[in-house]
Formats: sequence, C-alpha cells, structure tokens
Amino acid sequence: MNSKYMFSFIAVFVLFLVAYLGVEAAGLSVLFGVVLPYVAVLVFIAGFVSRVMSWARSAVPFRITTTAGQQPSLPWIKQAKIDNPSTTLGVVVRMFFEIVTFRSLFRNTRMAVKSDGRITYNLEIFLWVAALAFHYAFLTVLVRHMRFFLEPVPVCLQWLENLDSFFQFGLPVVYLSGLVLLGAVLYLFARRLYLANVRYISQASDFFPLFLIGGIALTGIMMRYFTKVDIVNVKALTMGLVTFHPTVPDGISGIFYVHLFFVSILLAYFPFSKLMHLGGVFLSPTRNMPGDTRARRHVNPWNYPVKVHSYEHYEDDFREKMVEAGLPVVKMPEPEAPADAEADPAPEGEEKE
Repeated sequence: MNSKYMFSFIAVFVLFLVAYLGVEAAGLSVLFGVVLPYVAVLVFIAGFVSRVMSWARSAVPFRITTTAGQQPSLPWIKQAKIDNPSTTLGVVVRMFFEIVTFRSLFRNTRMAVKSDGRITYNLEIFLWVAALAFHYAFLTVLVRHMRFFLEPVPVCLQWLENLDSFFQFGLPVVYLSGLVLLGAVLYLFARRLYLANVRYISQASDFFPLFLIGGIALTGIMMRYFTKVDIVNVKALTMGLVTFHPTVPDGISGIFYVHLFFVSILLAYFPFSKLMHLGGVFLSPTRNMPGDTRARRHVNPWNYPVKVHSYEHYEDDFREKMVEAGLPVVKMPEPEAPADAEADPAPEGEEKE
C-alpha cells in the first residue's frame, strides 16, 4: 500500500471528522460557517498576491522560451508562428491556446518498451481529455455556485445552470459538471497509481488536493441528491458572509459545514501548493516571451566592467613554458639573436683590442 496517498486520504478523512463532529457534537457552527471561511479567503488573497509578486520581481534577462517549431530565420525558412512566435501578438495567441486548450499537454507523449525491445512513443490523449474535463468542470461548478452570493441571480448564471442540466434526467435535475469533476478526479488518482513512473514521482502533496477536491465534489453530490440541505438557510448564510453581516441560521446539516470546510481548506492551501499554476502560467518566461534570439541580440543587463585575463595575455605570460612542455601556442616565441650580433660594432677607424 502506498503510504503517500494513504497519508493524504487519512488527512482529508480527519478533516471530515473535525468539521462534522465539530458542528453536530460541539455546536461550532459559527467557527466552521463564519470564522474559518473568512480566514481562508484572507490567506488565499495574501498568499496568491505574495507568490505572484515574487515571480513578477524575478529578473529574466534572456529569452528562454520553450518552443516546438522553427524560429524566424532566413526568409526562405518557414516559421512556426504559434509554436515559436517572434511578436507580441504571436505570444498572446500561443498563451490563449495554452490556457484554453492545454496545447502543450496535448503533445505530451509517453514512452513504452515493447516485448521485442522496441521503444514507442504514444500521445497521452486520455490525460489531456481528463485535464480538460477536470478544469472546465471545476470552473463550471465554481461559477454556478456564484448564485449563492448574488441576489438577484444574473441571467448568465441561469443560462449556465440550464446548460449544465441540459439532459434534465432525475429529480432534482442532475448537474453534469459535478459528476464530470468527480470522474476526472478519480481518473487522475487512478493514473497516479497505475503508471509506475508516475507513481514513483508522486508525493503526498500530489494526492492531497485530489482527495480534497474529490471530497468537495462528493459532499456536494450528497447534499443535492441524497441527504438534502435547506437551500434557503444556506443562501442566508452565504449572503451574510459576502455582505459582512454573518448569520448562522438553524437547520443546516453537518454535511454542508463539511463541504464549506473543505472549500476553506482548499482556498488556504491553494497559494502554497502546485495549484498555483493558475497564476504562474501567466508569468512563465518559457511561455510569455517571444523567441526572437536570431532576429535581435539580447545583452545581459547585469553585465558590468570586469578585469579579464584573456588567453592572449595568458599565452604572453607563459609562452616559453608552454613551448618547453610541448603545448601548442598561437604565436611562437621569437628566436634569440646571436651574441655577436647583439655586440655593438666598433667605431670606424678603431681597432678591437
């Protein structure tokens, strides 16, 4: 049994017991319904801004873009204007496809060794589909829940709810986003267990968000289709939170407080985890910079005058010793002049002694 995911599972299960027993047995509904959500939002905002500002202050003197195509070069060589853009517009287009369609993940490959020793590379289409389903389902659930914080509910949110419950089976109608989110979490978790190389590099910090988001989706499904919850009281509590006049109505089940507690933990944990790629993708120098190193010269702005000892000076200092040691030199030492030639010639008309 993998201890890494068991630790994460036990941690989430303990959080479930803390919230459920804290409300049902200890009556700490104010703590879990008002205090912790406010604290979580403050930690999320402060942590998110701090991480983004620290990345923004990081100096990037050179173009270090990750590319998958030809850079602009000679006129007769075709450039990959999306995979290797050289203009700001090209960077915007590449970032758009990266954020909206996970374009780089679509090209991700997995190596496999066949029984006959051949190495093959296959596109991980299922991972790309699961990632898209996970993120878009999460976004849909998040936006759809805004109806609890707005009064009156905007028409666009009503359209989103109608689209999410398009098939209209069951009573109450089934929201597809919640089921897709839970299914995507299960697939990503199973993938980390099934693939040996992915399981080897997976840490408890990789499993914890999956269990936490899965717990949010599962408790939400339970409240809607099985245990039920007083929507009127829930709306009163959420509107009190957003208007800074918190109230805790009676009659709200403990599962709702577990659901809210999981969301609060996720918010507080978000800025300090790998989930911060939500903000980091916009500041990644491998994505937000044009690849124009052949079109223009980039000089390191940190350069400053330093005393250097060039190879030419080095050879001038040690040329004779290098020749004696048999080392090649760029310039051979000049031959010494004969002793007679160096002696001053006698003046004309004078005899040598």
